[in-house]
Amino acid sequence: MLGSIAIVAGTAIGAGMLALPLATAALGIIPALLLLVVIWGVSAYTSLLMLEINLRSGVGDNVHSITGKLLGKKGQIIQGAAFLSLLFALTAAYLTGGSSLLVLKAQNMFDITLNNQVAVVAFTLVLGGFAGLGVAWVDKVSRLLFSLMILLLIVVVLFLLPEVSLSQLASDAMTDSLSHSWMAAIPVVFTSFGFHVCIATLVRYLDGDAVSLRKVLMIGSTIPLACYIFWLLVTLGTVGGNDVNQLNGSLPALVTALQDIANTPWISKCISLFADLALVTSFLGVTLSLYDFVAELTRAKPTLLGRLQTWLLTFMPPLLCALYLPEGFVAVLGFAAVPLVVMIIFLPIAMALRQRPLQLEGYQVAGGSLGLVVAGILGAVIIAAQMVVAL
Repeated sequence: MLGSIAIVAGTAIGAGMLALPLATAALGIIPALLLLVVIWGVSAYTSLLMLEINLRSGVGDNVHSITGKLLGKKGQIIQGAAFLSLLFALTAAYLTGGSSLLVLKAQNMFDITLNNQVAVVAFTLVLGGFAGLGVAWVDKVSRLLFSLMILLLIVVVLFLLPEVSLSQLASDAMTDSLSHSWMAAIPVVFTSFGFHVCIATLVRYLDGDAVSLRKVLMIGSTIPLACYIFWLLVTLGTVGGNDVNQLNGSLPALVTALQDIANTPWISKCISLFADLALVTSFLGVTLSLYDFVAELTRAKPTLLGRLQTWLLTFMPPLLCALYLPEGFVAVLGFAAVPLVVMIIFLPIAMALRQRPLQLEGYQVAGGSLGLVVAGILGAVIIAAQMVVAL
């Protein structure tokens, strides 16, 4: 169970955490924390709904086969398109964020002014190469880097907590449109709780033990919530919501502002390394999944030429997005919320509506039809918020 909890928490915690202060600064700390709790509630409920569907469909089935059983070929196509769109959007977001941090590092460490487009290509070639090496390499590297990232997060939070100013927390960011600030924050916060892709794997791993799985999902989703709350407290409570809001979504500017607050060389290095690892661990996990999915779709041969073709299909679309949207880290993360809503809210609701009339035995999440309606409404609100921001 401990390992399963770590998988759930580890799948959620990543580069999305870096975007939270940038996306929620305009709201003020209390509304931002309230939004975190509401989105966590939606994510926890939909994870239990997906657990219900998995257990009743049959332990051992993957998401694709379960969707096919309940929604047919059309449902599988929608699920596959949403999954592909989500992974492309996340990869593009991590490329923009990673390259901007690479530019900052080149300037601070070597006094080299690195062109952003060169940084994007370099980041893609160096770290994207791991996807082509296979899961064994990525697994070993990711475990080490994620453990180090969590350790650095604890160090940074513990060091910055005493620097938190109550006056900074109490003051709201100056913003012209509060409604637009809410619309911009909702999709980014939702994307930060996207751990649902591992549920089918955990159902197999724990042999369909509903009691244990429910505990795993509730505890595993609460750990990211706690991390995000502390992260917002130390960022908005030290730098200040108004100052973070004026960074215009720039990740390097946020890292630099936190380093200035720390004013201690080794803590500054910890902050910088934490941001790097948050991006790299997320990037490795997402690109490996995307690479495998593309390989399965194209039925690529495991030859050097076949792997090269798969690699190009995997990285060219997000690379082009990163090249032409160099400051799109927060914006593209927000866009990722749209396919994520389809995957973890709309499709599970549709599958539950097909499955429940069959009156199968086994676990069913509390809330009944009202729970499904509320989840569906909140899913529609998240998509509407992103559409408003995009327009």
